[in-house]
Amino acid sequence: MTISTKPVELRDILGVQVADYSESEALSFINACIEQRRYQPIAFLNANNANIAWTNPAAAIAFEHFVVLPDGIGVDMASRLLHGSTFKANLNGTDFVPALLKQAQRPLKVGLLGAAPGIANKAVDGFTAIDGRHEYRVISHGFFSSDEEAQVLEDLAEWKPDVLLVALGVPRQELWIQNQLTARHCTVPIAVGALLDFVAGNAPRAPKWVRMIRSEWVYRLLVEPSRLWRRYLLGNPIFLTRALYQKRRSAKPEASK
Repeated sequence: MTISTKPVELRDILGVQVADYSESEALSFINACIEQRRYQPIAFLNANNANIAWTNPAAAIAFEHFVVLPDGIGVDMASRLLHGSTFKANLNGTDFVPALLKQAQRPLKVGLLGAAPGIANKAVDGFTAIDGRHEYRVISHGFFSSDEEAQVLEDLAEWKPDVLLVALGVPRQELWIQNQLTARHCTVPIAVGALLDFVAGNAPRAPKWVRMIRSEWVYRLLVEPSRLWRRYLLGNPIFLTRALYQKRRSAKPEASK
């Protein structure tokens, strides 16, 4: 029997359509894509990504070609404001991708592409510790030149991984997936941001109790204040202001009736 891979519900967050899946529903959806060899890019939306899509038309268009999963307390706050309830689950990629690997129905071919030179190689060891059933292969670091890109794409087409983890930063990773990849290269490309750095041990994760209260962004800010203060201290209020603007704009037609 063919399993449906259509999202159950989409919620508009700053113009990006976000799928309201539980974790088990999202995992089943991606597993169905893999088993059916149905090409399907996956991305995650947090407050920072939403701000980028709001101001970058190319990024906003790229997101239209992904199934986008909700990541973080910010998009939950926006969902409650705009749609009356939070998302069913917080599906941040740092936790969701390992869950996908552990829940996979069979051994997979998993490609790693992106991050600084050497990071993906270290991440292979981390992923092997998470689930050693799978074949992990480093395709390239994230600093390949335009001349080297053709070889990267050829390597992908020759091996064709079931899952390709693309860590090129936002919005480059989403734009690259949209502009360069097709079903010829892989089945499910996933835009994963800093995931390879976390798995490689190059960037520390917050303690579990901090993650449970959904304050990992505070921990990351304390660890890397010079790099992240604009994203969180300026970006988060801007994101919520834009969500309020979206709410007000969507209410105008009803008010005029």
